[in-house]
Amino acid sequence: MPFKWQDKSTKLLDRTEREPQRRLRLETGENALSVIVKVLIGKLSLPGVVLAIAFFCASLTPSLMPREAVVQGSLSGLAAAVGYLFGVLLSSLWRFFELPELSLRRDKALFWISAFGVSAMAVALWRSAVWQESARALWQMEPLDASYLEAVLVAAALFFGLLWIGRLFMMLFRRLAARMATIFPARFATAIGFVIAAFIFWSIGENVVLRGALRLADSSFQQLDDLMEDEFAAPTSSAKTGGPDSRLAWHGLGRQGRHYIASGPTREDIERFWGEPALEPIRVYAGLNNGETIETRVALALEELIRQGGFERSTLVIKAPTGTGWIDPAAADTLDFLLRGDVASVALQYSYLTSWLSLLVEPEYGSESAKALFRAVYRHWKQLPPDERPRLVLYGLSLGALNSQSSVDLLEIVADPFYGALWVGPPFQSRMWSELTAAREANSPAWLPRYGDGSIVRFTNQQADLNSSYASWGPLRIVYLQYASDPVIFFETRSAYRAPAWLSGTRGPDVSPELTWYPVLTMLQLLFDMMIATTSPVGYGHVYAPQHHIDPWIAVTGIEIDPADVARLKRHFTEVAKTY
Repeated sequence: MPFKWQDKSTKLLDRTEREPQRRLRLETGENALSVIVKVLIGKLSLPGVVLAIAFFCASLTPSLMPREAVVQGSLSGLAAAVGYLFGVLLSSLWRFFELPELSLRRDKALFWISAFGVSAMAVALWRSAVWQESARALWQMEPLDASYLEAVLVAAALFFGLLWIGRLFMMLFRRLAARMATIFPARFATAIGFVIAAFIFWSIGENVVLRGALRLADSSFQQLDDLMEDEFAAPTSSAKTGGPDSRLAWHGLGRQGRHYIASGPTREDIERFWGEPALEPIRVYAGLNNGETIETRVALALEELIRQGGFERSTLVIKAPTGTGWIDPAAADTLDFLLRGDVASVALQYSYLTSWLSLLVEPEYGSESAKALFRAVYRHWKQLPPDERPRLVLYGLSLGALNSQSSVDLLEIVADPFYGALWVGPPFQSRMWSELTAAREANSPAWLPRYGDGSIVRFTNQQADLNSSYASWGPLRIVYLQYASDPVIFFETRSAYRAPAWLSGTRGPDVSPELTWYPVLTMLQLLFDMMIATTSPVGYGHVYAPQHHIDPWIAVTGIEIDPADVARLKRHFTEVAKTY
């Protein structure tokens, strides 16, 4: 049936006729507040309300990360909105297939659903404190003061905000479908209207709002970083990156680069700990403001590395930073101490955004930067006599681990491989990590896989021994350091419809025994966990403790060191970790 438009006179007449009815409702007991509530909330779907309550309650159960009130409220509001959406879709499908409907009085059904829902949510909120403490106790954290009101208010605000956005979508969809119905058959017009409305919302949400805002943020952060005064004074030594004779200007390194160069241990620090002579560690870093293109920055970094004598040290590390350009001192400082300063490193910045935002906006840019730097350094390294060149090692944390893994094609270097790699907290998109985990031995858990005989790849965490029951290392050594509680590693979209492998069998030592898989809900919980992963205490979540890097570095570099010295170094960095 073609869509019929009312003229203005008909609309005016309708409003005139409805006005006495509206006044009558107010006079017979319907107050202004209830009218406002109806206008703002409108008619709610009963199946949608039921599933919204169920999703809200389930969202309070624990996942990998303990959650504070605002985070919990945001998760619960989104979960309730998703539950409501599923309820509306199921109700629509039920009517579409013309299935028999229950003959219930809507007002009575709404009363009982509301009464039961409020009771269920109250119990779930009360239990949420126990659920959250199950994870906090494992992490040796102080009990959290529950703020139920704050969480509920945040959840309600987000739920109704998303509800209004959904209704705006439906309004657009119906108008488009009505217009299409004047041209096409009704069901075909409905399908076209839905596709067009979805495309408009997706385009606005992703291309205009999300990507536009993030690219603007990246550009603004770069300009702000360029204008910021130095937190650290420029080096006075010509042997330092950013010093008087350096090919890389101090100001161009960016805030993270300047911090990396200036904050590392000095030769004196290392000598004081070991009580014997040491070398000054070489750190080379090229920031985004050091050159217009990747090629320019790579060339400058390589020149600076050669100038400082990086290829003359016993070990050379190619480091892939995180999205902001940050390099974890927990990894950098421990290696400098272990090798008594006889180490050089080089890194290249590719973004100013945090890792997960950089992954959304420019996922290919970090990989391109890592590949360009590796090829340049590897090419120069390969030209050196085998007995005169350093051990070449790769390192990356988080997005840096992802980019470092993708920077090298193992088939291209198999004839003359680099020495090893330490990849920490590799994101779930890491292809190599995923393939190795999937091919693990059947009796090893997904959160700590065992691959083959361990002669090429080994996995470790806070407790795992890297040496026992493994074959001898081959020509290439790869170590993954990962925590079972790290959502950046163990988030997966498939958890929306099936339980993750890391939840089966024995749980990781830092994962709550109360964690239960729920369809859709677990994926949303892990998504929020991933966004707050760096708020965990050192040694849990996505914050890797310096003392946990020591054994992986020993394995990757192949150095021999007295176990008593290893224990002393771990004690030292356990204390240092409190300042990170």
